[in-house]
Amino acid sequence: MNTPDIASVLAGYGTCVVAASGGVDSLLLAVLAHRALGAEAVIAHAASPAVPAGDTARLYETARMEGFAVRQVDAGEMRDPRYLENPVDRCYHCKTGLYRALSALARETGAGVVASGTNLDDLSDYRPGLVAAKDFGVRHPFVEAGLAKADIRAMARALGLFFADVPASPCLGSRIHTGTPITRERLAAVAFAEDALRERLGLDLVRCRIHGDTARIEVDPSLLASDAGRRGEIEAAVAELGRQFREHFPDIATIGLDPRGYARGRAFHTTP
Repeated sequence: MNTPDIASVLAGYGTCVVAASGGVDSLLLAVLAHRALGAEAVIAHAASPAVPAGDTARLYETARMEGFAVRQVDAGEMRDPRYLENPVDRCYHCKTGLYRALSALARETGAGVVASGTNLDDLSDYRPGLVAAKDFGVRHPFVEAGLAKADIRAMARALGLFFADVPASPCLGSRIHTGTPITRERLAAVAFAEDALRERLGLDLVRCRIHGDTARIEVDPSLLASDAGRRGEIEAAVAELGRQFREHFPDIATIGLDPRGYARGRAFHTTP
């Protein structure tokens, strides 16, 4: 695992469009592609109600520091009824719109490849978005270079990049339980809750899951088990959120703290 390996993969593309969401994987790919290919690497971002604002801001900060431009595209998922229904394969419909837009950008700019930040670990998970990537011939340079998530973080640290240890930040749509329709209001409620709790409590790990008209807040389980004072502080902040939700998000009838704490993928169900 070293930079020249991935650099040689990127150099072999000659030109590419990089799908940059603002997470660690795609940010590192954007940096490496720009360093390897310069202006022949087009860095693209789909701003959307489902993309955390912090991810978009992080991408633009990286662009400023590295000296590359960002091309914004519209993936159109908020106009796709198949995505909005939030089925088991929701990500397939989202990524189909994204890769369609990026393929059009590749044709416009003359880029020969659309590249994603997918890594080896992603291949062992259920990711219908990878089916969409295959449909559009998207390349995965980290996979081609044999890199897993830990390798990507290690490389980002070795390069001194500020985002190396940023926690995972899936799209806001992943917080809405399978089968509960995705709406702008629900996405905004998720973002509002998570941003408020991060700002008030300094939490690195927080999720607002929405199931029907109920929102549940998940935090690091260790905070709930080991420190009664901290738990009380979190519970008070969630109660205050409930008052704010009644004013701003009346479609959410109840909001509470999940006593189990955070668990990955809790909003995903194969049988909604």
